[in-house]
Amino acid sequence: MAKRKIVKINEEKCNGCGLCIPNCAEGALQIVDGKAKLVKEIYCDGLGACLGHCPEGAITIEEREAAGFDEKATEKHLKELKKKEKKELPCGCPGTAVKTIKRQATSDKGQGVRKTVSELGNWPVQLMLVPVEAPYLKEADLVIAADCVAFSYPDFHQNFLRDKVLLIGCPKLDAAPIYEEKLAELFKLNNIKSITVLHMEVPCCFGLIQIVKEALRLSGKKIPLEKVIVGIKGDIKEA
Repeated sequence: MAKRKIVKINEEKCNGCGLCIPNCAEGALQIVDGKAKLVKEIYCDGLGACLGHCPEGAITIEEREAAGFDEKATEKHLKELKKKEKKELPCGCPGTAVKTIKRQATSDKGQGVRKTVSELGNWPVQLMLVPVEAPYLKEADLVIAADCVAFSYPDFHQNFLRDKVLLIGCPKLDAAPIYEEKLAELFKLNNIKSITVLHMEVPCCFGLIQIVKEALRLSGKKIPLEKVIVGIKGDIKEA
């Protein structure tokens, strides 16, 4: 074995949140006994894509003797992981458990004050964490939004989420091919009724609509698609 760069996990710092799992494109990390573990050295390319997603700073890159990165073995490993993905993620994090959230109708009781309520009807919402066969996806009207949209547009819940299923992602920080492949499978397995894509006006965010279009092409499905562009000042630029 030769010296090379490879992931190192500080188990004392790791709290088992699982945020590193979906950001390792090679599937080299898993949660075992409540801690992130390097499954096999040959699955880790040493590039450290998972580093910035650990809130505890438990993941670093070290240089040591290790088995070389095996691309073919990693491809086989990823295919096996995808076969296992059904209703729960391989990471086993409780926060990723699939839930449909039922909302009761609300009304202002003559107080003259508008009460803002959540219209979120599904969990999880992060695209990388949503199982492609989650029950709430069946015959759903999808809202696929860039991460920043909900923080920028003040009436996001009331204007876009009511009776919709939400998926969020970042076309700049996450790998587009992974999004495209997952969305394509999601479109194939569920009778999606409509898709609304919301992204910010900044150039790097426009990639989201291209990702969805490519996923539709790969899936062979024809689903009504609407695009909404949100300005950084909280206004609608295009709808």
